[in-house]
Amino acid sequence: MIRPAKVHEIPRILALTQACGAAMRARGIFQWNQAYPSAKAFNEDIGRKELFILEHQKALVGCVALSDRMDAEYEAITWLTPNRNNRYVHRLAVHPDFQGLGFALKLMDFAEQEAALSEAVSIRLDTFSRNRRNQTFYEKRGYQRLGAVYFPNQSAYPFYCYERILSPSPRE
Repeated sequence: MIRPAKVHEIPRILALTQACGAAMRARGIFQWNQAYPSAKAFNEDIGRKELFILEHQKALVGCVALSDRMDAEYEAITWLTPNRNNRYVHRLAVHPDFQGLGFALKLMDFAEQEAALSEAVSIRLDTFSRNRRNQTFYEKRGYQRLGAVYFPNQSAYPFYCYERILSPSPRE
């Protein structure tokens, strides 16, 4: 079940993202660290009603933030669509114990459906340039790589920006 996250769940969400960070570091991917993602970021996501969690058999399996706010780092990217009525995916995570079971697909399906319901024209996101697994995941879903941004507090390496244009929803 995917539902909005609650403030009191932030410690569990941080434990999930820290487990993901440790699993990535074990594979040589230094994408998430002690500074990111942070309790502050999750608290802000929840305050804006943008953070969702996925539970399976009472376990916290994953999370995703879906925002209508464009980060300043994205302003330099030449996007496929105008910078209005877009949605941005951030902090998508599936606990390592549950990876490879389709939960990331469920979270992205949810994010895309929510964006379509709000009549967004596209979904935008970034993923770490050293995380080929994530790049392949998004590319298979129809996301197009457009450019790179840098988050120096996370890594000296770039993060690739992706966008997928959403099909207009049929009117009844």
